[in-house]
Amino acid sequence: MSDEPEGYDREFTTIINRRAQIRAGLSTDSGDVTRFLVQLEYWLDGEWLEDVRFDHNPNTGFGHDITEDGLHMDIYRDDQKYRMKDDFPPVELNRAPRYCTTYIREHADRLIRRFERWHNVNETDR
Repeated sequence: MSDEPEGYDREFTTIINRRAQIRAGLSTDSGDVTRFLVQLEYWLDGEWLEDVRFDHNPNTGFGHDITEDGLHMDIYRDDQKYRMKDDFPPVELNRAPRYCTTYIREHADRLIRRFERWHNVNETDR
């Protein structure tokens, strides 16, 4: 993963089921969000793999600024960025981490099913 949650001011993990979790990192300055990462991960072959990721980190070469670029979600397949979904409404930076977490929770079943289909995870693997 190119931007692990480690090193953020606050880090959170929310269990979705025994094979999936939401992992988030958040940094603030005087109460304002300066960078964040919210990603859905799937446990496969002994490691957590990215399924989808939202992020805001304008101070790195691989990060972006949602206040300029808008919010987008990276979609991963076979541990590589596969495509990007960018049809999200404008979201104010301080509200974005919660919005992203809520989006992943509301769409987790579909996102997990797609990941399992792409990675040939069947009932016996779960």
